[in-house]
Amino acid sequence: MNNPVEVFSLLTEFDINLFCAGKHFKLYEKLGAQTVYIDGKQGVYFAIWAPNAQGVSVIGNFNGWNPNSHQLFVRWDESGIWEGVIFGIGLGEVYKYSILTKSNERLEKADPFSLAMELAPGTASVVSTNWYQWNDEKWMRQRKESNRLDRPISVYELHLGSWIRDPNTPDRQLSYREIADSLIGYVKDMGFTHVEFMPLMEHPYYPSWGYQITGYFAASSRYGSPQDLMFLIESLHKNNIAVILDWVPSHFPGDANGLYRFDGTALFEHEDPRKGFHPDWKSYIFNYGRNEVRSFLISNALFWLDRYHIDGLRVDAVASMLYLDYSRQDGEWIANEFGGRENLEAVHFIKEFNEAVNANFPDVLTIAEESTSWPQVSKPIQEGGLGFDMKWMMGWMHDTLNYFKEDPINRKYHHDKMTFSTVYAFSEHFMLPLSHDEVVHGKQSLINKMPGDEWQKFANLRTLYLYMFTFSGAKLLFMGAEFGQNSEWNENRSLDWHLLYEAPHKKLHHYVKKLNQIYRSEPALYEKAFSVHGFEWLEAGDSDNGVVAYIRRGHDAANDLVIVLNMTPLIRYNYRLGMPYSGNWEVVFNSDDISFYGSGVVFSNIKTQEIPWMNQENSIEIDLPPLAGVILKLTK
Repeated sequence: MNNPVEVFSLLTEFDINLFCAGKHFKLYEKLGAQTVYIDGKQGVYFAIWAPNAQGVSVIGNFNGWNPNSHQLFVRWDESGIWEGVIFGIGLGEVYKYSILTKSNERLEKADPFSLAMELAPGTASVVSTNWYQWNDEKWMRQRKESNRLDRPISVYELHLGSWIRDPNTPDRQLSYREIADSLIGYVKDMGFTHVEFMPLMEHPYYPSWGYQITGYFAASSRYGSPQDLMFLIESLHKNNIAVILDWVPSHFPGDANGLYRFDGTALFEHEDPRKGFHPDWKSYIFNYGRNEVRSFLISNALFWLDRYHIDGLRVDAVASMLYLDYSRQDGEWIANEFGGRENLEAVHFIKEFNEAVNANFPDVLTIAEESTSWPQVSKPIQEGGLGFDMKWMMGWMHDTLNYFKEDPINRKYHHDKMTFSTVYAFSEHFMLPLSHDEVVHGKQSLINKMPGDEWQKFANLRTLYLYMFTFSGAKLLFMGAEFGQNSEWNENRSLDWHLLYEAPHKKLHHYVKKLNQIYRSEPALYEKAFSVHGFEWLEAGDSDNGVVAYIRRGHDAANDLVIVLNMTPLIRYNYRLGMPYSGNWEVVFNSDDISFYGSGVVFSNIKTQEIPWMNQENSIEIDLPPLAGVILKLTK
C-alpha cells in the first residue's frame, strides 16, 4: 500500500545541530503538528523525536487509528526525528503517534509538542494553533516596571478550576473566558499586583492540581481553547495585572500516553530508578544531562512566555531537582562524579534555563520553590548563583505558622520563631508564601490554624497578615485565605464565597484589601524589600510581653515606617518603644480597627519624648491593642 505521508521538513541542518547540542530553545516552531501550505495545498507537518523506535506513524480518526497507514520518515542525520506531511487534514484533527519499539511493542503516545489535547479522560492530541491577535502591547512595553524588585509584588495564587464554579451547576468548571470578568474585577478590587495560576498545562489526573503534566505545550482543555486562555491573560494585562504560571520541569507522570518510556526506552527520564524515579510523587525525573531533553524543557519555558505572554514562571520543586538524595535513603541514590549529593546536571540545566529566559525575556520573573539552604538561588549566574529572580521563603513560612499556632500564653517560649528569619532574610530575594500547600492534607485552613475563640482566631490572622505585608520580601496569598476560608481547600468545589455574608469573614476580606492598599502606597514597604538597609529591629527580644517592633525603610527617610505587633490578647498599656526620629507619629494602619472586626483601641498622634530607649535617643509610650499590629509614620 502506498504511504500517504509525503516527505517534507521544517527542520534545517542548523535546527538539528542546535537540538542535538541542547541549545534549540524554540522547538515549538519546528516539532509537533504544524499546519503548512505546500503548492497551494494545506497539510499538517508532523515531527517527533523517537531515536530508538523501529517505526513511527500518525494515527487518528482520519485513518481509523491504523498504525500501518500513515508512516513517518526517519531523518538521515541520526537526530532520531521522524517527520512527514499529511494532506487532507487540518485544525481540530485528533491524533496520536503509534510507535513500534525495538522489542516490537506498539505504543500509542500523545504528541509531546501538541498545542491542545482532548478533554480528559481522552488522551489524544489535537491539531491546533497558537495564533491570536494580541492587544496588550501597552502592558508588554511597561511590564518591566511591574516586575521590578523595588516595586510592590503582591501575588494572588489560585487554582482556576476551584476559585469559583458555575453557581447554577456547582460541578461545572468555568472556562477561561467565563471566569475572566469576575476574576479580573476581584483581583483588581483587592489590590493584588500579580496572579499566579497553578499549572494550566494539560494533566489527566485532576487531583494532581496540574503538577502531573502530560501536555507540556497544551493549555488544559478543561477550561477551553488556547485562544480562550490567551484572552484571559490579555484581559488581565489590560487591567495592569501580571500573570505568573507554575512550571514543572522536575518530574512527569508515568501515564501510558505521556513522556514515560516514550519510544520504548527511558528517553526523557533516566533508565536507573535511583536517578529517574521520584519516590514521593511516584513520577519520573527528567534526564537533565541529555541535550535533547534540555532543549525540550527550555523550549517549553520560552513557549509560555512567547506564545502566551506569561510574565513570570514559578518553578516547582526545585529542591527535588538539586539533590540526588532528595527523599531517598542511603543506597537509593547515586552520587555525582565528585562523590557529592548535588545533581550537577540539574544545576547546569537551571542556570541555562534562567540564562535563556533572561536573554529572550529580560522583563520576566523566574521564582524558585526551593526549600533548602542551597546558596545563591536568586543571585546572578555570573556571581555563582542559579539566576532566579526570587525564591520562596519556606523557612519564614514554617516558623511563622508554627508561632501563630501556639496559644499566646506559650508564645514567649517560641519568640525566636518571629525573629530568627532576619538572620538569613537578605541572603536571597525572598517571596513570603502562604500558599496552597499550607491548607490541604489535614493541615487546616489558615483561620483554623489560629488558636482561641472566633474573635481571637480572626485577630491572630489579621496580625499574621500585617506581619507578612510589612516584613521584607514579596507577598503571596492563596485564594480563600483573604476572607478566612474555614475548610481546607478542595480542588473539586468552589471556594466558600457565602462566607462573605458573615461579618468576621467580610471584615477580614476588607482588611486584606486595605493591607494591599497600604503596601502599594507606602514606598518603605517595597523599595528596599530585599536589602538589609530596608529593615531594622527596634524591639526583637521582648518575649515576656509578646511584642516585636521594626522599621521599614525606603529611599526617602521621610517615608520610613515603624511596625509594632502585640502577639498576646492583653492590651499593653503605656508600652515604651524607642523611635528612630523625634516628632509626632501617627497610626496609619491598625489591625484592631472596628471596621476589621477588631476591638477598637483608638489612637491619636503620638509625640516622642526625649527619653533614650533601646539604643534610640527618643521614645514613645503607646497602648498596644490585643493580638494586633499598628503601622506608625512620622507626620510631616
